[in-house]
Amino acid sequence: MSDAKATGRVSAAVMLSRILGLVREMVFAGIFGGSRWVDGFYLAFRVPNLLRDLFAEGALSQAFVTVFSKKVKADGPDAAWPLANQMLSLAAVFMSAITVLGIILAPWLVDLLTAFSRSGATARDFDPNEVAFIVTMVRIMYPFILLVSISALVMGMLNARGVFGMPALASCFFNIGSLAGGVLIGWFLDPNWGPRSLLGFSIGVLIGGLAQLAVQIPALRRVGFRFRPTFHWRGEGVRKILRLMGPAVIAASAVQVNVVVNSMFAYGVGEGAVSWLSWAFRLMMLPLGVFGVAVATVTLPALARAASDGIGPDFGPTLGRGLRLVGFLVLPCTIGLVILAQPIITLLYERGSFDLNDRVQTALALQGYALGLLFYSWIKVLQPAFYAIDRRWIPMFVSFFSIAVNALANWFFIFRLGRGHEYLALSTSIVATINFLLLYLMMGRHARLQTGQLSKALAKTLLASAAMGAFLWWARGAYLGNLAASNTAIRALYLLPIVGAGAALYFGICHLLRLTEATDFIAIFRRKIGV
Repeated sequence: MSDAKATGRVSAAVMLSRILGLVREMVFAGIFGGSRWVDGFYLAFRVPNLLRDLFAEGALSQAFVTVFSKKVKADGPDAAWPLANQMLSLAAVFMSAITVLGIILAPWLVDLLTAFSRSGATARDFDPNEVAFIVTMVRIMYPFILLVSISALVMGMLNARGVFGMPALASCFFNIGSLAGGVLIGWFLDPNWGPRSLLGFSIGVLIGGLAQLAVQIPALRRVGFRFRPTFHWRGEGVRKILRLMGPAVIAASAVQVNVVVNSMFAYGVGEGAVSWLSWAFRLMMLPLGVFGVAVATVTLPALARAASDGIGPDFGPTLGRGLRLVGFLVLPCTIGLVILAQPIITLLYERGSFDLNDRVQTALALQGYALGLLFYSWIKVLQPAFYAIDRRWIPMFVSFFSIAVNALANWFFIFRLGRGHEYLALSTSIVATINFLLLYLMMGRHARLQTGQLSKALAKTLLASAAMGAFLWWARGAYLGNLAASNTAIRALYLLPIVGAGAALYFGICHLLRLTEATDFIAIFRRKIGV
């Protein structure tokens, strides 16, 4: 299989996983709507999910693939399997200890997560049963971090041996397993879908994590791996992996820590706030994930080549081209999400227990997140560029700063101004903007970023996006005013052609303005599907 076709299939798997994740949230929203019990579920899932994003599916996987791939190339796969056994054994023991510790300390973790909700002007009344219920869900879901850590290492081994399909699809099985298991066990525990059924969805998280790991085992056996536990963890390969993980964990922590902090503040804002933010964040991540994969596939390998012997003359132009392409793809998404927030949420979420108030509040959160979508997407391209030039400590320090700014902004909006949950989403956008500007200025000290070309491309993109936005604004008022009264099929028949017409208008104007990024995008798309 060619690299382009392999990349296309991996990207398609990522897209499928995002869609299945959205489907899971749609079902969850339809069953429960926004309530304090659902807020508690999302709050309980924040801690193991934070550890997953920081250690398992981010830094651990990337660091392991880097060292393991070099070992395979230098000494062959048979010589590399002992390193895999060492890391699997270490991860199993260490994450088991973390799991046991998390289960024991669950009451104190919940106290920490709800600390902001117990003080200040937004303090809410706490039912002891509610707190105890959150503790129970934390304890049920905490072993998820063990399962997903081992799954990430298995994924790394397969990728290093040239197997990409099943590892890319593994997260799809998490979404399927967590949804199917959650619905079945939740209904068994409470057919009326009361709070007790949320315990079923907590167990469903573990089922999904187990499915994500299990589907990769047959492929791992086919490439010749046999697990043999070992306690010899002092090898050079293990030390290299742990050294690579450190800065990567810290640099990647900003967004995930900010999400947890936002949830902590949101839990005190009012009933449903954590759920509204979670559903909006899921929608915001969809265009980010799709376009981030496409741009990173082409840009990041080129950046690595341009910086293989120092910062070469192609480094700045390559990075600048990636930033312009992201602007071309994401800016119209920002405009579309802001204008069509309520119709989109009506189509995807508004059914069952998800009512008008849930729609309005989730739309406000989505609009707050969307304002920072462009900067968040730019960070996805710019931050790895520092690793390509061996300046990995710069994103780490910027991450520390952004965490402090986010906490301060949340405190100011919630405790000083008394604003609602949508301002927590807005603070995320503000932090993403500051984060990008700092990284951009610092990268400018090392490479020529073609700021003039970026500004010209953005001006053309903004003009085309404004025209598209004007059309969407008119169409929303003319055709989408009573969308909630229709069933899902009718909603789609109204909304999707309008979105398609807006996209066609945008691409048409970009073509008339001779925006080169439009041509680049078509070339990348054809390359990804192997045409």
